[in-house]
Amino acid sequence: MKEKIFIRWLVPEDRSRQVIVLEGREITRFVVQYETLVMEDWLPVVRYDTAHGFAHKDILSPSGEAEKETVGSYTCNEALSNAETDIKLNWQRYKAECLKKMKG
Repeated sequence: MKEKIFIRWLVPEDRSRQVIVLEGREITRFVVQYETLVMEDWLPVVRYDTAHGFAHKDILSPSGEAEKETVGSYTCNEALSNAETDIKLNWQRYKAECLKKMKG
């Protein structure tokens, strides 16, 4: 088993942190988490992972609560690719929703 960790910068205050576990060339587990910098701390906003034996998405609130969504019956490779694309295209919306929850 081999674990790879990546940080992909969206802008200096926003990043995607990824952990990918491989067995040979096959992805067996992963985490893709969008984080934003708030008062010198990285706040997790959206996380895709396979922590419960299946790929799913957690929309995280500033209080730490998680709203789970299934992402369909994809392979780990497909789910990882979809997670990367979603965060790349929608991180600004996720950030705005998170900051709105913090204020209200």
